[in-house]
Amino acid sequence: MNLGFFTMPIHPLGKDWRTCLQEDRDAFILADELGFSEGYVGEHATDQAENITSCVLFIATLADATKNIRLGTGTVNMPNTHPAAVASQIAMLDHLLDGRLNFGISPGGLLSDAEAFGTLDKDRTAMFVEAIDMVLEIWKSEPPYNLNGEHWSISTERTMIPEIGQGIMPKPLQAPHPPIIVTAVAPFSKGLISAAARGWEPISANFLLPQWVASHWPKYVEGCEQGKRDADPTNWRVAKSVFVADDLSTAKEYALGSQSPYRYYYKQIVTKMKKSGRANLFKADQSMDDDAVTVDGVLDDLVIWGTPDKVADELLAFRDTTGDFGTLLYAGKDWADRDLSRNSMILLAENVLPAINN
Repeated sequence: MNLGFFTMPIHPLGKDWRTCLQEDRDAFILADELGFSEGYVGEHATDQAENITSCVLFIATLADATKNIRLGTGTVNMPNTHPAAVASQIAMLDHLLDGRLNFGISPGGLLSDAEAFGTLDKDRTAMFVEAIDMVLEIWKSEPPYNLNGEHWSISTERTMIPEIGQGIMPKPLQAPHPPIIVTAVAPFSKGLISAAARGWEPISANFLLPQWVASHWPKYVEGCEQGKRDADPTNWRVAKSVFVADDLSTAKEYALGSQSPYRYYYKQIVTKMKKSGRANLFKADQSMDDDAVTVDGVLDDLVIWGTPDKVADELLAFRDTTGDFGTLLYAGKDWADRDLSRNSMILLAENVLPAINN
């Protein structure tokens, strides 16, 4: 099993934005120093708690601050941006990172973003598919492009001056393009089937019950079969909320206590999911009433905490439920206590991961 990092950072309202951004950068730099193989960061334009507004811009700040870790957009919310902008920005970012980029994409899940960008009442899934198809076409074709869809059109035919390079869009460093990653956030995700058929790789979200994470593998296999390729579990990434400390009492308080950043994180997530009619993610019994979904119950179900040996045992038990996967993505939280947060990542890399792999 490899170790990676995934953060859709949820910071306390009112916390200085500069501090939030610096802590988030420091988490990626530490992950690189500890040998994490990958790191992903989300984006939202209309959320004061999830306050990274552009994953592309954020990752660009890490180009020279990291050396080995592959960095991933987690995700570019495709309906919110013109595909010509996405194609050019991702191509440049791939060059800035010297080919260390993974291209995570999605239709976007935050409804206030959709409202702000004017897509709340549109078919964002159709927009997502059209947008990524146009991005891939730009990368594989030559100008002047002439792409026409329901939502966007792209051409440089009227203004192209090839002898000086005008009207020609850049291509990524990685050929034919960076690995494309999608995040599965629903039980029995049908989107995984079409994604896998296209050669894309999955991340299972860290706010899903273990049995719903397990439901993703058969869908991925089905998609790989459609795409006539082998379904390799090493390509499956699973995000998980984990906290490791040197003693149990510290671990329990930081993971579950009244001032816990994990509690704050899941209070935000549960509120959003209930408001958007997706509280089923937290229900083992789908007939359960939404009001019965509590933050305490979600913490008990979704957060693994403890000393290195306890965490290793519980991660192995989690993997027994989900089936084998290639990369555990440590889900980043607010650094309410900088030292404890750093130490958790260090203990996971230096103590827990070797125990699991042994």
